[in-house]
Amino acid sequence: MAQLNSIVEYCNDLLQVNEFSDYCPNGLQVEGFSEVNRIICGVTACQDLIEAAIEKQANVLLVHHGYFWKNEDAVITGIKRKRIQRLLEHGISLLAYHLPLDAHQEFGNNATLAQQLDINIGGCVMQGPSKGLLWNGELESAVSATEFALFIEKQLKRKPLHLSDASNKTIKTLGWCTGGAQHYIEDAAAMGLDAFISGEVSEQTFHLAKELDIHYFAAGHHATESYGVQALAEHLSEKFKVSTEFVDILNPV
Repeated sequence: MAQLNSIVEYCNDLLQVNEFSDYCPNGLQVEGFSEVNRIICGVTACQDLIEAAIEKQANVLLVHHGYFWKNEDAVITGIKRKRIQRLLEHGISLLAYHLPLDAHQEFGNNATLAQQLDINIGGCVMQGPSKGLLWNGELESAVSATEFALFIEKQLKRKPLHLSDASNKTIKTLGWCTGGAQHYIEDAAAMGLDAFISGEVSEQTFHLAKELDIHYFAAGHHATESYGVQALAEHLSEKFKVSTEFVDILNPV
C-alpha cells in the first residue's frame, strides 16, 4: 500500500512538471483516497475509462489527457460533472500529465513511440517552444514509404495516413512528435529529415508535405500516445509496489 501524496510528489519531480508551460494543470487533478494499491492507466480520462477504473477497483486513474484545459469553461456541469462525480463517489484520484509525459527521455510518449517503431534516437530539440517535444533519429536501413507505412500499421495497429509528393524518396532519417503536433513538419523539413510522424493531421499538412518534399505520416493521436502512460505506470508499479493495468479505450483518431 502506497501513499497518494508520495506518488504525486515522485511523478511531479520525475517528469519535471515545473519546466513546462502547458495547456492544463499537470499532476493531481482530482483527489481521492490517500492510500493506493491499484492504478489504472489510459490515454484519456473519458467516461468509459472511469467506469473501467471503478470496475477494477482502482485508487488512481493515471492519464495523459485529463481535465481543466486552457480556455475551456471552468464550471463543473454536464459531462465534466458526471466524470468528476464518479471519481469522487469511488475515491479515485485523477493523475494527469500532458507535455511532461510527451517529453520525458525514458517514459515519455516520444521515447516510447521510437521504441515501438525501431527508430534509433538521435536527439531532441532542447530550446524554444518545441523544447523536449520534437525528436529525431534514423532507421537501421532506408525503406520505402510503403514499407514504413505498413510497419507503422503493424506496430500501432492503426493504418497511418501518408502524405507526400516524393513517393520514390526512401526513408532513413525521421522526426516525430506524438499527438497533435503536425505543425512541426516545417521544423523537421528544415532539419533535412526524410519523414515526419505525428498523431493528427491538418488540411494544410498535405500542401506542406508536398512543397517541403518530406514524407508525412499521421499515425493517430490516441495510437501514438498510448505507450508513455504504460511505461510510467509500469515504473510506478516497481517503485511503489502497487498493481497497475493499462485499459485501451478504442479511439480511431
